Amino acid sequence: MAAGVLLFVTCLAFGGNLVSGERSFSIDYKNNCFLKDGKPFQYISGSIHYSRIPRYYWKDRLMKMYMTGLNAIQVYVPWNYHEAVQGVQNFTGDRDLEHFLDLANQTGLLVILRPGPYICAEWEMGGLPAWLLQKPNIVLRSADTDYLQAVSNWLAVLLPKIKPWLYINGGSIITVQVENEYGSYYACDYNYMRHLRTLFRFFLGEDTVLFTTDGNTDKEMICGTLEGLYATVDFGTENNISEAFKRQRRFEPRGPLVNSEFYTGWLDHWGDQHAVVNSQKVSRVLGEMLTMGANVNMYMFEGGSNFGYWNGADHDTRFRSVVTSYDYDAPLSEAGDPTEKLLAIRDVIKQFRDIPSGPMPPATPKFAYGFVTLKKVGNISSLLNTLSPVGPVKSEHPLTFEEMKQFYGYMLYRTRLPRDLPQPTPLISPMNGVHDRAYVSINGVYQGLLERDTMLVTNVTAQQGDTLDILVENMGRVNFGSRINDHKGLLSDLFLGKDLLTDWLIYPLDIDGAITSGWPHSDNMKSSTNPLKDPSVGPIFYSGTLQPNGLSWDTFLKLNEWTKGQVWINGMNLGRYWPARGPQQTLYVPGPLLSPTQPNNITVLELEGAPAHLRVLFMDRPQLDLPPGKS
Repeated sequence: MAAGVLLFVTCLAFGGNLVSGERSFSIDYKNNCFLKDGKPFQYISGSIHYSRIPRYYWKDRLMKMYMTGLNAIQVYVPWNYHEAVQGVQNFTGDRDLEHFLDLANQTGLLVILRPGPYICAEWEMGGLPAWLLQKPNIVLRSADTDYLQAVSNWLAVLLPKIKPWLYINGGSIITVQVENEYGSYYACDYNYMRHLRTLFRFFLGEDTVLFTTDGNTDKEMICGTLEGLYATVDFGTENNISEAFKRQRRFEPRGPLVNSEFYTGWLDHWGDQHAVVNSQKVSRVLGEMLTMGANVNMYMFEGGSNFGYWNGADHDTRFRSVVTSYDYDAPLSEAGDPTEKLLAIRDVIKQFRDIPSGPMPPATPKFAYGFVTLKKVGNISSLLNTLSPVGPVKSEHPLTFEEMKQFYGYMLYRTRLPRDLPQPTPLISPMNGVHDRAYVSINGVYQGLLERDTMLVTNVTAQQGDTLDILVENMGRVNFGSRINDHKGLLSDLFLGKDLLTDWLIYPLDIDGAITSGWPHSDNMKSSTNPLKDPSVGPIFYSGTLQPNGLSWDTFLKLNEWTKGQVWINGMNLGRYWPARGPQQTLYVPGPLLSPTQPNNITVLELEGAPAHLRVLFMDRPQLDLPPGKS
């Protein structure tokens, strides 16, 4: 460690010369450090994702990071968040990247930008737009012609927006990452990486510091690095620091030591235990790296939330979807509140640089608004005129979400049963073609479900000519590894006993559009004709209102004894709930979403079964783990 200190002191002693007033950021290979305006520079950074935090809280979060003592932030740009429809880019509202960069600049934070095109991030399809999958044989993250054309078109829009925000142009961006942990991907296509390098250089200039980040193995570093892109590593508290930086040195014999993702916590999948990383370990390892003169980015510093349908998924032995909360056990909580971990990190940073004077901004106020009882609106099968205004597409065989050009959310597949089924008969997906969960109803009566990788058969009884409805949920596309070509819907034929089911009506469902337009509350809150007789099982909508009390403070929604589904408040899709599977038990509700003076509309799509009480609870604290005794 003493040698590491000496190395950095050497770097400090031999800062280069610079013409007064000229801004620059570069790598000093002789003295193994970054140079900012000609002087040695060490960054202490934290990751924050603007796409997971409402715009009205960006400034609050950035200020808390600044007051912790960070001098930089690290930011991903999710391509699919900005170009959900091919050729139509959106940089407004919560997607206003330049406003976010401006706030960082005003706050005094430098920016390490990671514009992809692939980002991983436990984000839907790793940030790649699902419309790429309309080319069925496309090889993503490679020199595939179709993929490269789409990437080139996107970067020709994005990178010119970024250029004015480079540090050398008066902005705050000091370094820009090319691709993301490419060495962990099977393709290992150097022509692809060369193409990206050419694009980044063309749009951002020769003086911009471009870098790569890869996991701490030789294979990942071999496939993920490229000449002209500075090679950095990522690792967490369990790794041997010296060994990790030795590996970086094998690929970058000179230049600054950089850990681009030092893990302060970890992600959760549905069905996991809630991940926790010890604060003392984080602060100890951070101190050791900073003592060596290393540049460190903490991943995450604030995680935020996977609102809407933006969560990703993993597929190792089976498909595992990421939960709605991206709290990550990070120094700032999902709701942006300082934690004990943050205070421990700030105490470490104090030893290495002067931190801003003044108090840490406080946690945002929380309020327990209490119980709201919902009313049944109706099951999905009875609401298709509202939810699918364009009507169905007829097809002999099932079509995927991508073929239907509905990339997220839910679709409904309908057909007539070919014969009487007096005995329970298996409905089978023999090719494991349900991506990801299918909710089966006959004549609007719920029968059961099919689930990718785990539940390929469910039994039904029915009569010839009965209507079979299969509501399919996209649970988020795989964001890491070789399975990111993750098509959704019914990918292959279904069988009922020995009968192949054909002649489908396929309904694209614009649930978000209907709710944004005011449904179901604009329908005068009509509830089911006889709610006592109608069973509350299967995919059913419920709605209610949270009455105003003069406050619009953050709160947490708990759906105790509800099973699985989706929640909207005042038209905003908060994401998925699944308390039965866990670990997450509450959904974060940002305060500014709530009206202090008008009734707040709550809409719930429960997919499997609602409790008899039909109550939801607004609490003043989150519950991200299963309660003790449940597993």
